[in-house]
Amino acid sequence: MMKKQRYWYMLLIFLLAVGIIAGCSDSSTNESTEDDNEQAEAEETTEEDPFVLGDEPLEITMFGNYDWYTMPGWGDDQATEWIKENKGVDITAIDGGGNAEQRLTTMIAGGDLPDFIWTDRGPDVERLREGGALVPLDPYLDKYTNLRDWFGEEGINMLRSDDGKLYQFPNWYNSSPFGNAGYVVNKGIYEELGSPALETTEDLYAYLQLVKENYPDVIPFETGLDGQGINVLYSAFAEGESPANINNVAVPQGDQLTSIFTDENYVDSLKYASQLFRERLITQDALTQDQDMVIEKVTTGEIAVFASASPTDHARTGHYTLQEENPDGGYFMIWPIHEPGLDENEIYPGSYNMMGWNVSVITKGAEDPEKVFAFLDWLTGPEGQSSLIFGPEGKYWDGFDGEGFPQFTDAYHEDPEGLAKIEEDTANFQWNGNSNFLDTAKANFEATLPEDQRNWTTHWQSTITWDTQYDATQYLNINPLPESEEGIIQQRIGEIFEEARAEAIYAQSDEEVEEIMATAEEAAQGVGYQQLLDFQTEKWQENLTILSAE
Repeated sequence: MMKKQRYWYMLLIFLLAVGIIAGCSDSSTNESTEDDNEQAEAEETTEEDPFVLGDEPLEITMFGNYDWYTMPGWGDDQATEWIKENKGVDITAIDGGGNAEQRLTTMIAGGDLPDFIWTDRGPDVERLREGGALVPLDPYLDKYTNLRDWFGEEGINMLRSDDGKLYQFPNWYNSSPFGNAGYVVNKGIYEELGSPALETTEDLYAYLQLVKENYPDVIPFETGLDGQGINVLYSAFAEGESPANINNVAVPQGDQLTSIFTDENYVDSLKYASQLFRERLITQDALTQDQDMVIEKVTTGEIAVFASASPTDHARTGHYTLQEENPDGGYFMIWPIHEPGLDENEIYPGSYNMMGWNVSVITKGAEDPEKVFAFLDWLTGPEGQSSLIFGPEGKYWDGFDGEGFPQFTDAYHEDPEGLAKIEEDTANFQWNGNSNFLDTAKANFEATLPEDQRNWTTHWQSTITWDTQYDATQYLNINPLPESEEGIIQQRIGEIFEEARAEAIYAQSDEEVEEIMATAEEAAQGVGYQQLLDFQTEKWQENLTILSAE
């Protein structure tokens, strides 16, 4: 964590020092000139006709700023093959080679930036902006309108940088609740054990014991990567809160953000998780397993209950696999678990925000940034999203209805495996997913089908998960830049938090969990935790002001 902080600090200094875009003359003159140039570009843009994909070949380079990211071959699957042949768009990825930070530094040093970068919101974007490497998107919003139509002014304004301009094209944005966090249950095991109640933490504990007694080779409670299911359990102990508090390492109390280490609900959730771990009711490699291990367990049905930030990703495949062996088997979802006495309708195992996940930014290395934006805007629109997620028009969808949503064919529900394969093949091309469009399109169609013909994921999204996700838009961009004083504090707090969480899970008693969290609180306050909380509170209150003004 500290390594990344030093990297970005040195990168920012490098950008400013070499003047990759900004030059080395008087800064105030440069800023004025740049603003004038951008205004002129904006006026020129509005006078020209829009660029239409397919009128001429368009070659685009992109860089995924993640160590794990490797783009498949563009055109190697049926969806992008269609886009390449019919829209004339060819995408070439610059691979990070497992070290995205170093690769990006090399590109900057060589003055060879890609047309667009796919990266996290916040500090990553702001450093590139401050270094003068990004193109503002405002001049294109009126000419190419899919982003504005589907994302809306409120979302756009929340994404604007301190200079008032928009640089970020969001991915998986939505104005309505969305998300998949929650609890998946193995149907075969559940019914063989008599279909007991699964509503409260007491019910869950009793059920996991039953599983352990009757199925010694099955993991009673699976948590997914990095113990995500443990974070989901936190929601069972707190009305009106969500794992967003864990991500922020802060808990709202009135108009202040306060310490998570002293939050009674969080401590109680760790006591519960620790007890499950001690009694081997929870996967014993919860904090160390990789994705392949999780997929193997879920698809083979070696788990009884599976909770994570998005358990549907693997449970969908597992459901259809298990049904091939037993038509009455598979997986189903349950309403979120809650502690006895709490309102089940105020329990939120996951959170969402209108900005979605990450963003694409167009760099000043793009020869024609408007054409790059035109492609991204097309891709986030009805035709682009339908082609990418459901495949080329003709098999799973055929034209659009009066509201602009795809008209699905019989193959959409008769061939779920084939449909899932298309989305799986294009997962690493989904740079600016439009949840507003896709979720509504799928939900509208699924509502017309009998339950046994509905897409497994869409069914549970529309009946459980979308109704039980917490709107955490108010907490966007509350974190400081890593090289700032508060940013350095946040790095230290993060390390203290991760260590305390792991120790608490492995604790041998409730008393030990309490001691661990008390020690962590003392350590956190010793490195400036309150200063960080004050900073985050101020940013949070600013967000609330912006949201209330819309």
